Amino acid sequence: MRLIRSWNPLTPATAALMSAACCGELHAQEVLQEIAVVTDRARTGNASDGFQSTTQLNGADLQRTTAASLADLLATQPGVAASTFAPGASRPNIRGLDDYRVRVQENGIGSHDASDFSQDHQVPVDPLVADSVELIRGPATLRYGNQAIGGVVNATNNRIPQNLVPDHFSARLKGGTTSADHGIDGAASVDASGENIAIHADAFGRNAGDYRIPGGVQANTRLRSAGQSVGGSYIFDGGYVGTAIQHITSLYHIPGINEASQNTRISLEQTKVTSKGEWRAPVEGIDAVRFAFGISDYKHDELGLPADGVLNTISNKEIEGRFEIDHAAVATPLGALTGNWGLQASNRKLGTQGTLGGLLAPTNTDAVAGFVFEQLQLSETLRLQAAGRIESITVSGLAPVFPANFLPPPDSFSQSAAARDFAPKSFSVGLLKNLPWDMVASLSAQRAQRAPAAPELFSRGSDGASGTFVIGNPDLKLETAESLELGLKRITGPFRFEASLYATRYRDFIYKQVTGNFCTDAFASCGASGPLLQVAYGQRDTNFRGAELAAQYDIAPLGDGTFGIDGQFDVVRATFADGSNVPRIAPMRLGGGVWWRSAAWQTRIGLLHAFTQNDIALNETSTAGYNLLKVELSHTHIFTKTDSGLREMTFGVVGDNLLDERIRNHISFKKAEVLQPGLGVRLFTSLRF
Repeated sequence: MRLIRSWNPLTPATAALMSAACCGELHAQEVLQEIAVVTDRARTGNASDGFQSTTQLNGADLQRTTAASLADLLATQPGVAASTFAPGASRPNIRGLDDYRVRVQENGIGSHDASDFSQDHQVPVDPLVADSVELIRGPATLRYGNQAIGGVVNATNNRIPQNLVPDHFSARLKGGTTSADHGIDGAASVDASGENIAIHADAFGRNAGDYRIPGGVQANTRLRSAGQSVGGSYIFDGGYVGTAIQHITSLYHIPGINEASQNTRISLEQTKVTSKGEWRAPVEGIDAVRFAFGISDYKHDELGLPADGVLNTISNKEIEGRFEIDHAAVATPLGALTGNWGLQASNRKLGTQGTLGGLLAPTNTDAVAGFVFEQLQLSETLRLQAAGRIESITVSGLAPVFPANFLPPPDSFSQSAAARDFAPKSFSVGLLKNLPWDMVASLSAQRAQRAPAAPELFSRGSDGASGTFVIGNPDLKLETAESLELGLKRITGPFRFEASLYATRYRDFIYKQVTGNFCTDAFASCGASGPLLQVAYGQRDTNFRGAELAAQYDIAPLGDGTFGIDGQFDVVRATFADGSNVPRIAPMRLGGGVWWRSAAWQTRIGLLHAFTQNDIALNETSTAGYNLLKVELSHTHIFTKTDSGLREMTFGVVGDNLLDERIRNHISFKKAEVLQPGLGVRLFTSLRF
């Protein structure tokens, strides 16, 4: 089990509380505010071993957020933005990459939805049921597939218990209310165990109206969702094996001028069964054996006028499995060698049907992969790490053929059955060096390949909810990314920081380009006007480069706590080989705050400034900068076991966008029509029994 020490400058957690609870006399200034235990042995080594930083949010961070999605939860972290297409539909954008380059998963199994297909589609993993949310970048993403080339967002919870419950029973209740959208949300979970059996059950719900913006209300932004889960595990000496079933329903509205007038909304339902287990040290030479499995059935209906009925139905059925082995340390002439080997296989059936002509005919994607991670301890202060992955992928569907200018005549396009085979190969290598002053320097190089996803190859129709007419390209090739990253971090002491510089060259980068044409629901209508923006998939060589910095300084003890400051900076620049700009790249940001925290109290005032984005692509427009001011205050009380059944109570208040800024998101296709929420206040509480 490895300790991942993660740090979030915009959401300082209670280091003093953690120190008191976990470390006795350890002073709050001597640790980062978050020390998360991750039972993920694929990243072997000690707390500073990763090629790149792993951002992690947990308990208090998740409770304070007003976000209804994982993307919005992470959107103020360095290097991360969110698509913010709708309050119910937002996907993470990591270092300028999104959709099929960013994998979202829960407990190591993919979210199995259609959110990568179109930005108006929801990720059916709600922050209300997450115990922690982890952002993984760099070589560690090779473990999860070529569609994670840009990063992985992993939400974890106890739906499949891994341990018996202390005192045989525990329960949590939490909830909150938000003023900007008159929203209310809540969740409850129960864990119990006896003998060798542990069980878990949870349920959540949220309801929100149209949110307020400066000067009015953003129409058609209502949201209602609910979910339930039950799971259980058999716990034995050295491991566990368990399974869970979960269900979620959601009804959310899509903002925009045309969408609001037609009452566009999406009704979603997913049922998912997962299983996983671990056996530690089963035989000599093997440290652990693990498996994970998931199968799901997802469907959503896109509803709206004129008939106010179902216009499109998108279905997604997935099966995914993974098997891994951690081998014991092997003595070599150069040092101890430790590592992880694994296999992964998946099947995905994705398609659409409806009165809008069918955005995507039924498709099938099969993938089988093997991966390996190894670390060589060259000396007490120097480590060499290497990782590799090879896959075999087959994508089949109906391949469309459109005129070169994407305009009629002819009034219809032709299509024929097609199957594409791909064999992406990826590898990485890196050095980590312990330096004086408890610093760690890292240098990593990576070459990763990604196969086109089925919608990138075979899309051929209107997506009314997103306001686009999408044209795929069945001739797309493998996308290859060659990356170099330099990092430096310090995770202990009164001054803590993490900095990185990175550059990535993409060969045959797959992107969605606005063509300048407009359409209605059929290709014959495409031309100079229409309610739908026409976009087409293509490939060009690109260059991404950027920098990220996060820092925190404990200025001095104050009362029974610590007073300090924090800061952050991030920038990403992306251009095609000819020097023109890649579309929808997030702006440069600079922020910081002042805070005071103790074992019981936490307060912070922070400001994040986004600069005007003038580095725009063809058919794009500039987006004005903004200032996001946020204030937080929370209190936690720990009860003794004799105080009835209540063990812990937290309550607090968060003020967001307190300057009531008119915020437009540059990476959103709807930025000209949709403002982000204005000034709002959240009240929240949680109880642990």
